[in-house]
Amino acid sequence: MTDEQERVRPSGVWATAVGVARVRALETGREDALFRDPLAQAFAAAGGLWPSSPSPDDEAARRRRLAVSFSIVIRTKFLDDLLRQASASGVRQVVLLGAGMDSRAYRMDWPEGTRLFEVDTAAPLDFKASVLRQERAVARCERITVAVDLREDWPGALAAAGHDPAAPTVWIAEGLLIYLPEDAVELLLARVSALSATGSRMGLTLGSRGVLERFGADAAPGSAASLWVSEMPDDPVSWLGGHGWDADSHTLRERAAVYGRPVGTPPQREEQPGGLISAIRR
Repeated sequence: MTDEQERVRPSGVWATAVGVARVRALETGREDALFRDPLAQAFAAAGGLWPSSPSPDDEAARRRRLAVSFSIVIRTKFLDDLLRQASASGVRQVVLLGAGMDSRAYRMDWPEGTRLFEVDTAAPLDFKASVLRQERAVARCERITVAVDLREDWPGALAAAGHDPAAPTVWIAEGLLIYLPEDAVELLLARVSALSATGSRMGLTLGSRGVLERFGADAAPGSAASLWVSEMPDDPVSWLGGHGWDADSHTLRERAAVYGRPVGTPPQREEQPGGLISAIRR
């Protein structure tokens, strides 16, 4: 039986990772791409979202899709830069929480000795493995998969896989926290903090204030927005400070302008603290 025949079809929250891969594939095809992800198209195709995906039913839904796609592109570039900065500072442990179809182990240049842990449930990791075999992909660092639900004892599973809490780590939670209720977000951050030596780095994406009302209220059943349950705190910098992190908050609009993709329309509401977070462990 081939990998394609054995492959489990995407479902539930992790299916949204295939949608993210499609967005990254489209960005990769641009002449002025902010990043190149050569595996993204294969992930999207394996999940049935390439070369096309179902069109939204109405104009409002189309605008929401464009907005979400734009945010995925900007956050990917933001976190790529954060990871490069962490590597340049000497960090050699990377943990991707809710890794999904992330291919940074394969598409980025890593210093010798880098160990990259991908933490996710077994279904997306198995799906991903079948595509990686199909593409004969070769990681550019030591890549270690950790199959565990983030609602369970993932710190124990991570330790068993070889993570060293005494050495600095760069943590990435991209497009993850918005799917977790607030108490689960707090527990996740407490666990990350307990495993982070001084000098560790962290990159988070958080749902901006009001995003559930703007995007989730009339979201189609089964869509990504229909699964969102939490927004960022009013003051994310202070929130992270309470957990021992020195953080900076950035908006999509601000980062997009820096990356040469300025938003052409004025903000429809007063700018709130941004949902792109970089932090260093004190």
